[in-house]
Amino acid sequence: MAAVIGLDLFAVDLPFVVTFKHAAAARTTSDSVFLRVRLADGATGWGECLPRGYVSGERRDETFALLRDTILPGLLGREFADLRDVTAFLEKCDGKAPADWVAPEVPQTAAWCAVDLALLDAVGRATGEPVWPGSTSATRYSGVASAGRGWPAVRSLLLLRAYGFRQVKLKIGAEAAVGDARTARRALGRRVDLRVDANMAWDVEQALSVIRDLRGLGIRSIEAPIAASDLAGLARLTAESGAAIIVDEGFTDRDSLQALINRRACTGVNVRISKCGGLVAAAARTREALDAGLVLQVGCQVGESSLLSAAHVALLSTVAGRHPGVRYAEGCFGTHLLREDPATPAVRFRFGGRAPRRPVGPGLGIAVDEAVLRRWAVGTVQIP
Repeated sequence: MAAVIGLDLFAVDLPFVVTFKHAAAARTTSDSVFLRVRLADGATGWGECLPRGYVSGERRDETFALLRDTILPGLLGREFADLRDVTAFLEKCDGKAPADWVAPEVPQTAAWCAVDLALLDAVGRATGEPVWPGSTSATRYSGVASAGRGWPAVRSLLLLRAYGFRQVKLKIGAEAAVGDARTARRALGRRVDLRVDANMAWDVEQALSVIRDLRGLGIRSIEAPIAASDLAGLARLTAESGAAIIVDEGFTDRDSLQALINRRACTGVNVRISKCGGLVAAAARTREALDAGLVLQVGCQVGESSLLSAAHVALLSTVAGRHPGVRYAEGCFGTHLLREDPATPAVRFRFGGRAPRRPVGPGLGIAVDEAVLRRWAVGTVQIP
C-alpha cells in the first residue's frame, strides 16, 4: 500500500515569452499552483492547476488556502494499493474533494485537479505503472491568436500560417470583432479552419449580429459568445445563429454540463483538465459530452507546463481518432509560450500542430525541477 506522508504546495508565476490577451484577461505569467505528493515508500508525484476566477470561480490565493488548510490535511495518511485503487477514489470524488472535506458548492475543481494529477503520478511511480497506457494521438493541435491589432497581430497570424497550422482560434473582443476576424482571414487564407473565442464579450443581440457577419467570413464555430450563466441566451444562439456554439467558462463539473445538455444551450464544450477537476473527471466529462452528441474541444489553461500537457496528451489519446465528435485540440504550448518550463521532457506541439509524443515512464512520465519552481514561486508550504 502507498501511504501519503507529506505534501508540498507551490504558488508559481512562470513568465511568458509574450503577453497573452483576450476579452477576459491579459496575462504575462501563468498564475499556477503546483503540488507534490510524498509517499511512504519514497515515491513522489506532481500535480498542477491554473485557477481562473472567470472560468471556475477560483482565484489562486483562494485555491492555495483551500488546499493548504482543508484538502491536503485530509489526504495525509490515505493509502492506495495501485493505480486502479487511486482511480476508483478519484472517480468517486468526480472532480471535487469529498463532501465531508469541502462543501460541493464551493468552487474547487481547479484545486482538485492538482490533487488528481499528483496522486495519479505518485502512485503510478510507486507501482511502476503509466497513467492510462496509450499511443500518441494523430489529432492536430490548433494555433491560438491572442487579441490585438496592427502589425504585431498580423505578424502573429502570419507566423501561425507559416508554422503550418490547419486550424486557428482567434481571440476577439467586444469592439471591432468582425474587422479583426477579416484581418485574420486575409492573413491565414481560406484553407485554414478559423474559429473565434469571444470570452463572453457580447449580449445575445450583439452576438446574433456579429455571428451573422462572421459566417460570411467562413467562421462557423463561436466559443463563449455571451455570459456563461445565460443559459436561455445560449439556447437562443444555438437555435437561431446557425453557428456551432462552444461553451467554456461556466462549464466545470457534471451538473453544469448536464444543465447545458438539458437546455440545449450549446453544440459543443471545451473540456480543460485544470477547470474540470483533473484527468479522471475530465475524461468523464468528455464521455458524457460525446454521448449527448456534443462536439468536443480538448483545451487548456494558458500557461500550463509540460506536466499538465502530459495529462492533456493522455486524455486526448483516449478519445481522439475514436470519435468524430472530437473536433479541436488546444494546448501543449510549453516554451512556445513559457520562458522556462519546470517539467521535462518538453511536451509541445510540433510543426503544423502535430501532437507531441507521449512521455514514457511510470505515472505521467514527467520530471519537475523544484529549483525552477522556487525561482518563480510567490508562496510555498510543506505539510506536515
